[in-house]
Amino acid sequence: MFAFSVFDTESLRMFDFVRKHTRIMQFLLFLLIFPSFVLFGLEGYNRAQNKGSPVARVDGVDITQAEWDFAHKNEVDRVRESMPTLDVKLLESPEARYATLERLVRDRVLAAAATKLKLVTPDARLARDLQQNPTIASLKRPDGSLDMERYRQLLAAQGMSPEMFEAQVRADLSSRQVLAGVSASGFAPAADANLALSALLQRREVQVARFNPGDFSARVTVSDADIEAFYKQNPAMFQAPEQATIEFVVLDLDTIKKTLVINEADLRTYFEQNAARLSGQEERRASHILINAPKTASADDRKKARAKADELLAAARKSPDSFADLARKHSQDTGSAPNGGDLDFFARGAMVKPFEDAAFSMKKGDISDIVESEFGYHIIRLTDIKAPKARSFEDMKAQLEAELKKQQAQRKFAEVADAFTNGVYEQPDSLKPVAERLKLDIQTANNITRTPATGASGVLANPKLLNAVFAPDSVEKKRNTEAVETAPNQLVSARIVQYTPARTKPLAEVRDVVRARLVADRAAELARKEGAAKLAAWQASPSAAEFPASLTISREQTQQFPGKLIDAALRADAATLPALVGVDLGPQGFAVVRVNKVIAYEPPNEAVKRQHLNQYSQLWSGAETLAYYNDLKARFKAEILVAKPAATVAEGGSVQ
Repeated sequence: MFAFSVFDTESLRMFDFVRKHTRIMQFLLFLLIFPSFVLFGLEGYNRAQNKGSPVARVDGVDITQAEWDFAHKNEVDRVRESMPTLDVKLLESPEARYATLERLVRDRVLAAAATKLKLVTPDARLARDLQQNPTIASLKRPDGSLDMERYRQLLAAQGMSPEMFEAQVRADLSSRQVLAGVSASGFAPAADANLALSALLQRREVQVARFNPGDFSARVTVSDADIEAFYKQNPAMFQAPEQATIEFVVLDLDTIKKTLVINEADLRTYFEQNAARLSGQEERRASHILINAPKTASADDRKKARAKADELLAAARKSPDSFADLARKHSQDTGSAPNGGDLDFFARGAMVKPFEDAAFSMKKGDISDIVESEFGYHIIRLTDIKAPKARSFEDMKAQLEAELKKQQAQRKFAEVADAFTNGVYEQPDSLKPVAERLKLDIQTANNITRTPATGASGVLANPKLLNAVFAPDSVEKKRNTEAVETAPNQLVSARIVQYTPARTKPLAEVRDVVRARLVADRAAELARKEGAAKLAAWQASPSAAEFPASLTISREQTQQFPGKLIDAALRADAATLPALVGVDLGPQGFAVVRVNKVIAYEPPNEAVKRQHLNQYSQLWSGAETLAYYNDLKARFKAEILVAKPAATVAEGGSVQ
């Protein structure tokens, strides 16, 4: 993928603290990063409509547990598809599930408001959004027209028709209009912005004396009686979790594909219908000269950039062979300039649209007019064209068979899934009947626990399956679990073969762990006492204070100190300097901070200052948007009926 970098990394980093710690930015992320609209299957949609216990309510309409589960499954599938290496356990945490419920409530609130306000999406707006959808764009033929057959196949695999899909997109666009007006009209007065930025981006010169628990460990003595007492008082810390040996069967597209046989006549017909698409896309090679002129630049800056681009265009056309030298000397695309502006070969969809349109309309050797994009002004020279190589049926036979099998397996999956679901339910004492009927392999796994084991992957890392395995009926009667959907087009059922209940590990097994925990706790307490004593002594006699060299800290320059220490240093009263502050760091001991100097916020230049003001204005708009959304929640009586998960604590916990 080709892109042009125009961002000031250091400037963007200034708002890192705000992005990580404000409810405003969480809400903006919900709007911008986690779009409410996702494709989902008709079967899943119908299943989500089944009645169940309500978990939330909006405008008098319940959101059921089944709807919540289904929405979260879609969210997990979407994120896993875009970030395959992401740890799935992060997506299945109570906090992540609750965030899905909050987004589901938000979607219902906005949909209710859109209906109440009679907000509609015209056909032209819908068409524009569909054209910008990257998945749909990938279905275009080389001539730019949409391959309707592949479009229908894609939606059919999700259990939807084009009409259903487009209706869902239209509804989603209408909902977005509810907040668009508020977010676009936010305005932050410059005086307020400067005051807030001064506080947020202020730096302080400090000296920090740390009292680390590790420095006090040698002073700690722990007796056998201490170990036994701590062990008896904290049995939950030393639990061995319940475990099970299980059998399981997996139904997925690969399983179905193994049963399919494609005849050669069908393969030849498919080849003839898709030869152009299967041969690949035309690729083009180009060089360019970029003069930066982002949309946020002033009119004068853009005018100067255009004049510079016009001057370079004239020089390039006067001497086409000098194009590479001009690019090396003048192009502001730092990635390609050293190579004479060369961008190598690229297909449609790899470049920003104005650049792509120009490059694919040129002949080899042509130099374009000035092409304006979101990055600035480009001068393009087309250096080569690589036409797709026609491939014979024999060359593509294996690929054709794989594609057809995949398509047929997707169509057949719903039918086989019903047989699988009914089979594991109707004969609950064994997986053998359904395995023999559908030609599935019975697999086994040992030492399975309720939470995915470290390094676990695939179905054995799926929390929904593990919850089903350890459900009371499965544990007590060793019956098959229901058919659990662990991924798109994948169902799993399991049964317990052997079960070991949770137990407290014997003291002999965990004695070293208990001792280490006691030493750490007592060393931290000694560090806190020593730190507090030093703080009192230094406050009484400042000249006796012993501190290391001074350094500068801020919310983005933490010097790797704990956040609690940074907050305390920046909150310290600077009316009389130097100021001493004590910080209890819990298991990390204690710190005494001496604040020597306050360094006011000073942007390095006007461009950075404008950028900070713009970012603050965006935050202000986000705050106003959030306030309006909260008003809508109250107006439509939105409420979540389940408890919000408590924040997790990193320290402590059971010993596995």
